[in-house]
Amino acid sequence: MMKFRNICAENEKKHWPSEIRGYRSDESYQLSPLNSFMKYLTTILFLILCTIGVSRTGGAQNTVLTADETLAIPKLTFDPNGELKITASATSSHGDFDFLVGKWKMHNRRLNKRLENCKDWTEFESSDENHKILSGTADIDTYSTTEMPGQEGKRFEGLTLRLFNPKTRLWSLYWVASNVGVLDPPVVGSFENNVGHFFAKDTFNGKPIIMMFRWDARDKEHPIWSQAFSPDQGKTWEWNWYNVSERIK
Repeated sequence: MMKFRNICAENEKKHWPSEIRGYRSDESYQLSPLNSFMKYLTTILFLILCTIGVSRTGGAQNTVLTADETLAIPKLTFDPNGELKITASATSSHGDFDFLVGKWKMHNRRLNKRLENCKDWTEFESSDENHKILSGTADIDTYSTTEMPGQEGKRFEGLTLRLFNPKTRLWSLYWVASNVGVLDPPVVGSFENNVGHFFAKDTFNGKPIIMMFRWDARDKEHPIWSQAFSPDQGKTWEWNWYNVSERIK
């Protein structure tokens, strides 16, 4: 495509009538009305093709998935035993994940190495299907891709089970990956102003961490999920995975 753009740049003026180029190569040459029209039409079509060529090769950059710095991460508190103290928002309800019901295609951006000051990311595509269960008080979805970094070409699936506790009004999100077969500890939390934060104590490479999921559902047709780890009880966070969903209609 770069070669195509260069051709456009080099040859664009060659297709213009001499009057448009700013000179007349032959004063005795006269254009008929039909010839003039055809040359103008050719010029317009050629410019359109050049524009399409540029747009397809990066004339406009895709938005890079990053953390929205305007969204504050809730401050964590712990009980005397060091366990997380999580309280539901005033608006938390069993319908908070209703926006996810259906089929989705996802664009992912995943950090190559976690908690190693890595700056390299891998982007890939996946799909997801979600439906309500337990009389509408819970939901389940299946995540699927053949592009998971380190497992390219193989089918990777993950299952998420989300349960709402009507007494605490907290959500618990359980995740299990097809290559592991063991449920991760649930991340627990709630939504406020269409943004949900969910936390869990876990270990990574043998060291204790706090894991966080964020669901940004302010745009329910393009919700964004993010994951971050904290090695210091929530004082600092490293984002390591994002995906944005688009509904399959």
